[in-house]
Amino acid sequence: MIRSVIVVVVACGLSIAAPAVAQRRAIDAERSMLTVRVFKSGLFRAFADNHTIQAPISEGSFDDSATPDVRLAIDARRMKVLDPGLSPNDRENVQTRMLGPDVLDTSRFAQIRFRSTAVQRLDADRWLVRGDLELHGQTHQIAVKVALESARYKGSTALRQSDFGMTPISIAGGTVKVKDEVTIEFDIVTAR
Repeated sequence: MIRSVIVVVVACGLSIAAPAVAQRRAIDAERSMLTVRVFKSGLFRAFADNHTIQAPISEGSFDDSATPDVRLAIDARRMKVLDPGLSPNDRENVQTRMLGPDVLDTSRFAQIRFRSTAVQRLDADRWLVRGDLELHGQTHQIAVKVALESARYKGSTALRQSDFGMTPISIAGGTVKVKDEVTIEFDIVTAR
């Protein structure tokens, strides 16, 4: 009997003393968001608009073990043009064109996915995350600097639309167009 009690106490002590094992945690899709910023260019860019687009995360996970891993998925069909300076009709036109075959072609490419391939710790609360971004039917490696701020993982990266087989919108003979490079900002919270 005493021997059984000692074994149980030792086993409990070892489980308390053992370091906590890191595990895969879900990303809180309700509180996490990606923002895409699209900028104007061209001779008559003063008559065009920059665009701010919300891209809600549909699912994702984060593993902070010895081999860290990040995975995200975005339902491209749920991306929304915010642009408060546009009239509702103009905003709807931009939205339709963005989701349509001229840009994202969400009827063919409904998902945007990211999966890390390497995570390098830069200091206590900053990392360089490299990974594969699948967008518009193409997959390319990107690098993202990430910082932990008030329990939120934040950062940004830039990419060129043309790298993913998309032609930036151009109107009026190219005098008004969208820049090829867009900025993606993210604010990610893991589920508790």
